[in-house]
Amino acid sequence: MTSQPAHRAGSSSNLNAIRTAFFLNLMFALIEIVGGLWTNSVAILADALHDLADAASLGFSGYLEGVSTRNHDRRYSYGYRRYSLLAALTTTLVIVLGSLFVLSEAIPRLFRPEHPNAAGMAGFAVLGIAVNGFAALRTRKGGSMNLRAVTWHLIEDVLGWVAVLAVSLVLLVWDVHSLDAVLSILITAYVLYNVARNLRTTMSLFLQAVPQGIRLEELERKLRGLPAVKSIHHTHVWSLDGEHNVVTSHVVVPGSATKRDLIRIKHSFRDLVRPLAPEHTTLEIEFEEEDCSMQGMP
Repeated sequence: MTSQPAHRAGSSSNLNAIRTAFFLNLMFALIEIVGGLWTNSVAILADALHDLADAASLGFSGYLEGVSTRNHDRRYSYGYRRYSLLAALTTTLVIVLGSLFVLSEAIPRLFRPEHPNAAGMAGFAVLGIAVNGFAALRTRKGGSMNLRAVTWHLIEDVLGWVAVLAVSLVLLVWDVHSLDAVLSILITAYVLYNVARNLRTTMSLFLQAVPQGIRLEELERKLRGLPAVKSIHHTHVWSLDGEHNVVTSHVVVPGSATKRDLIRIKHSFRDLVRPLAPEHTTLEIEFEEEDCSMQGMP
């Protein structure tokens, strides 16, 4: 028994959210270049380059997210959803590189503080928080690993602008220019910590680990409890993109099992795995005296 539900509404919503984030990042990066030159702020110019890289990354993520919505074909029999995982990995790597760039700019400033236009910095910080915050709100509801990576991408920018705002307000009344570097380092460290967690999850999904929150032992126990099921083996659960899962299993039934028994098992299996958000489900039924064709395989 194999099923293939075609739920594309969520993927379309994900793609629209990424496109919104891309255009906002691109426009804001161009504004930042002008603003950095006007305020004499190297921090803002550095962030403008960072946002340009962000926009390129988001554009690539959006393209791959669009590819992931394609239906299955002869080349990709499961469809293209794993392209979304590839986009998540790419976005995560860009965040890491961008964070290292921020650290390379911030650490030297601990020893050689800059003296920017504090009032201009504050204005751009408010605009940066609004633009990136709005984009983050659009992407945070997505469940795919790609959307999670993009959301952290945007949260990193929001936190960075919060730091710029805090520093600019302090500089208006107190001449402590190294505060900018200190806050940038702390925020970057926080972002890298969370990105590392997402990267670990993404890599686990790439390697077809059982998705987080799914207990394979519990699923197997419930399968054994189905009427007319003598035993089970070769039960596997893995995820296409962090949202849509694949569930397969072999069940052994008595030689006396009737057609009605087999249909009941199939329906019970379908109901049992429905909470796992399956994109594909496959159940192979074997009779008690029948040898499994995959004997000896994991």
